[in-house]
Amino acid sequence: MTTLVTSGTGKTGRRVADRLTALGLPVRIGSRSSAPPFDWADRSTWPAALDGVSAVYLAYYPDLAFPGAYDTVKAFTELAVHSGARRIVLLSGRGEPEAQASERTVQESGAQWTIVRCSWFMQNFSEDFLLDAVREGVIALPVADVPEPFVDVDDIADVAAAALSQDGHAGKLYEMTGPRLLTFAQVAEELSRATGRQISFVRVTPQAYVDTVVAHGLPRQEAEGLSQMFTGILDGRNASVADGVRQALGRPARDFADFAKANAKVWAAQASRISVAAGMGPPAGETSSSIPADRRLRAALSSSSDNAGAR
Repeated sequence: MTTLVTSGTGKTGRRVADRLTALGLPVRIGSRSSAPPFDWADRSTWPAALDGVSAVYLAYYPDLAFPGAYDTVKAFTELAVHSGARRIVLLSGRGEPEAQASERTVQESGAQWTIVRCSWFMQNFSEDFLLDAVREGVIALPVADVPEPFVDVDDIADVAAAALSQDGHAGKLYEMTGPRLLTFAQVAEELSRATGRQISFVRVTPQAYVDTVVAHGLPRQEAEGLSQMFTGILDGRNASVADGVRQALGRPARDFADFAKANAKVWAAQASRISVAAGMGPPAGETSSSIPADRRLRAALSSSSDNAGAR
């Protein structure tokens, strides 16, 4: 039973692939650099990637809430089922009506489906997206003082791998969060305790955020979409804790404090500043890398967005 793991080099994708491989199950990584290649933006790559596949981990890039996502997911799901995929696990996001439209497409596909609907990733602070902002000591985002139940990506991968490899998860929607609600300011406090140094959160206006990200090379449309992820979704609608991890695995979800302690050494390293625009750390132009800013920012965003954007 070969499983296609789309966004297979992203945060959840690579972890899901590792877990399935550890179980001795054949895995096909779906990415632009894999063989055969897979590209969400190039539908001609889909048939070869789906050939001989019986299960799919569907993690859409850039985000299920972005324009065009529904049509793409619908077309891919139909092709996957037509190609012989019998089981589909969809990575989705909380509080996104557009994402729920894609959920319905998978639910109505005729395949055995499982929806893994997640809150914001804890790993956004430790892998790429906001990593350097934490290392710099200032997380500046257009986010109000609303709490979010950040979820550990390892919990997501455990649930997704179980749904792909075991019976008993078909027809289930697991809403996955961490066990506590935290504002971004409280996250900064948790990170400060774990690292032993001061890390602060600063709220900025959406326009200031967009302008800074655009100045670092991201197209304005993508920058505005990213800002909408903060201002539109982190508006309090998801300020509740769910028990999807316990429902699926029979154990509690990982707490942010445990995550922060386990990753303290990651934030101790010197900031490479690849995600300077994402976290609005040092001023534009201050970079230690020879890689163009737009490429560095795109890399940070793409590796953090195999769940609903930078979620």
